[in-house]
Amino acid sequence: MAFSGEVAWVTGSSTGIGRAVAEGLAREGCRVAVHYNSSEDEAREVVGRIEASGGEATLVGGDVADAGEVQRMVREVVDRFGQIDILVNNAGSLLERRTLGDMTENLWDRVMAVNLKSVYLCSQAVLPTMKRQGRGRIVNVTSVAARNGGGPGSVAYATAKGGVSTLTRAMAKELVSEGILVNGVAPGIITTPFHDRFTPPDMREKMTGGIPIGREGTPEETASVVVFLASSAADYLVGEIIEVNGGQLMD
Repeated sequence: MAFSGEVAWVTGSSTGIGRAVAEGLAREGCRVAVHYNSSEDEAREVVGRIEASGGEATLVGGDVADAGEVQRMVREVVDRFGQIDILVNNAGSLLERRTLGDMTENLWDRVMAVNLKSVYLCSQAVLPTMKRQGRGRIVNVTSVAARNGGGPGSVAYATAKGGVSTLTRAMAKELVSEGILVNGVAPGIITTPFHDRFTPPDMREKMTGGIPIGREGTPEETASVVVFLASSAADYLVGEIIEVNGGQLMD
C-alpha cells in the first residue's frame, strides 16, 4: 500500500485516530497536512514525529465547520504541496453527553456542525483540486453509533454520524465519474482521548464487555483501514463503510 508522495489532508489529526492516520499515511509515503483546531501543541508534535521519521508534513489550523476557514486551509495545503490527493474527514466530537430531553438547540447545532457539516465543507472545498487532477480519495470517519444509536447521552452525535454515513454513499455516487473515490470507516470503541473525556469508567467497562474480541480497539487498528481505503489496493471500492469494532456488530 505504499504511496509515492501523494498529499493527504487529515482533519482532526492532533490526537487519537486522526493522529494515527496522519502518521500511518506518512509512513507509507504520503505528504501530510496535519490539522488542528484548538490542540496546536499536540499537532506540532505529530508533525515533528513525522519529520523525525523521514516524512514530510505541514501544519494547518482552523475550524472545519467554518466555510471561510476551510477554504483558507485548502489554499494553504495547495500552496505548500501543489495538490491534494487524499482527504480524511476525521474531525468530530461528542462535545458532551446529553439526553434528548435535556438537549439544547445550541448543543445540537454544534454537534451537527463539527461532525457532519465539516464533512460537507471540507469535501466540497477539495473538489476543484481533485477534479483538476482527475483523481482523488475521500475517506469519511463515521462511527458504530451511526448504526446502533450510540451510548447514553449521544443522541445528537449518533444522528450526526448517521448523516456522515449517508453523505458518504451520496458523495460516492456523485463523484466516482470524476475519478474521486469516496468510502468510510466506522470505528467502534477505540482507546482514544474521546472516551477518556466522555465515557465514565463504569459505562466504558460495560460497553467493552459487549465486544466479542474482548477489548477496545487501538487508533492504529482504525488507521490501517483508512490507509487501505486511501491506497490503490482499494481501487474497486466505492461507497463502502468498513466497520472496525471487534465484532460488536455482525449483522
